[in-house]
Amino acid sequence: MTVLWEGSGWEALGATVGRRRLPVWDCTAGLVVGEHAVLMVDAGSSLGEGARLRTEARRLLAPLGMDRRVTHLALTHPHFDHVLGAAAFAGVEVFGAVGIDAVFVHERAELVADAVRNGLDPDDAAKAAEVLVRPRHQVSGEWTLDLGGVQVLLANVGPGHTAHDLVVLVAGAREVVFCGDLVEESGAPQAGPDAIPSHWPAALDRLLELGGEDALYVPGHGAVVNADFVRSQRDELAARFGVS
Repeated sequence: MTVLWEGSGWEALGATVGRRRLPVWDCTAGLVVGEHAVLMVDAGSSLGEGARLRTEARRLLAPLGMDRRVTHLALTHPHFDHVLGAAAFAGVEVFGAVGIDAVFVHERAELVADAVRNGLDPDDAAKAAEVLVRPRHQVSGEWTLDLGGVQVLLANVGPGHTAHDLVVLVAGAREVVFCGDLVEESGAPQAGPDAIPSHWPAALDRLLELGGEDALYVPGHGAVVNADFVRSQRDELAARFGVS
């Protein structure tokens, strides 16, 4: 089984794994295709962006037949550019790090405010937050998904960039690790008020342990990187925040 990524706007990371660099904030969305299930990684910054991702996925999956569609959604962390499109994936199984639902319930106003500060239309931000999907499945350690011939590991490796960081590791000839914003290539990692700097280097140590030396590491923003890049960013963060 091979997905025809070429010409789709999606970057092929393997026969059944791809990612999309979304406009404006250069946020990554991922797609992992199995024989009987399909996982989307992150949902975009608005209901419109989420709907476009779902439509693009349907178009990519159509040649495979059997009415393929997105069945699972993993949210790497609770920032607006990664989660506000989640309601566009109604009916799918949603995963997040344990505690992420409390952010959606009790910190919704700050989520909207952050989106607006960064340029999202206030009405779009408010509408998306109002219907924001709370993950049904909360990962406290590790959770394995069998998509049908494709094994995916969801791992709660944080805290770090936030208190609720989830990474997605796709097994294969060359493993692919969706890092969320624990890793950023297009600029220095952003440490907002919800970051846990003292634990961030340890989160990256765990990420590297899971992925290994030969994996493709997919940042939340920017180009795909290797283990050496992640290790270098880990050391920069440790120096920046004065931790080992």
